[in-house]
Amino acid sequence: MALADQEQAIVLNRNLSIDWAVVCAAAVLVASVALVDAQNPTMLGHPEDYPRVDIEHGARLYAENCDRCHGANGNGVSGVDLRSGRFRNATTDQQLRTVITNGFPTLGMPAFVFDTADLTGLVAYLRNMNSIDRGSLKPGDPSHGKMVVETKGACLSCHRINDKGSRKAPDLSDIGANRSAGSLERSLTDPSSQMWPINRPTHIVTKKGKVINGRRLNEDTYTVQVADEEGRLISLNKSDVEEFTVSTKSTMPSYKQELSPEELGDIVTYLLSLKGH
Repeated sequence: MALADQEQAIVLNRNLSIDWAVVCAAAVLVASVALVDAQNPTMLGHPEDYPRVDIEHGARLYAENCDRCHGANGNGVSGVDLRSGRFRNATTDQQLRTVITNGFPTLGMPAFVFDTADLTGLVAYLRNMNSIDRGSLKPGDPSHGKMVVETKGACLSCHRINDKGSRKAPDLSDIGANRSAGSLERSLTDPSSQMWPINRPTHIVTKKGKVINGRRLNEDTYTVQVADEEGRLISLNKSDVEEFTVSTKSTMPSYKQELSPEELGDIVTYLLSLKGH
């Protein structure tokens, strides 16, 4: 090959290498943006990415705790526009939670003490302030929700709230501090989807023939602890057990068709008020 042809081939290969480097860099950038979008799908506000009940709960909390400084439209503090969906010191939802709980005391923003359910609601609302009309959000009625729980819903025939009701199912006295509004709503309409492993229904038959139905509380390699249908704590050695079945299907019925959307919303609002105090 002539020298001129060799030099031309070298230049061509160098250009191809540069082009591939640009393509690879662009691909990495696109992948990185896609990953961020996947982790934070609601940076600019997309109500469909958050349960509406979480947004509604957050709107109530915002009105109670944030309005007096940030204003109803989120622009009450100079240089801060919460409706933009972008935040100077927070990109991810977890970072936004940190900002809320730590505050900026030197800049006048106090630290707030919120439980998991309240933080979930606040983040959901802040992410969607620019696409949600707070005036259109209908607040639930906790008093009516309590009445539905105790009457039409018959929830206390299985659950217990503040020393009232059955011990057959989990105690709900502090459920509002542990479950978000969205999770509570799904628990009412699709109970199995929100059932924690620790509360799954169990069927046990001991080697002596004793049958125990209840829910699993704890389990390790050698033992299992369950609460029977009367709420009594029973601890068993697995070596004494003949049959041990754990179900992934909740024994709780779905209320999707049994209760109206308004009744479900009122129940969620009532359950969110149960903080165990």
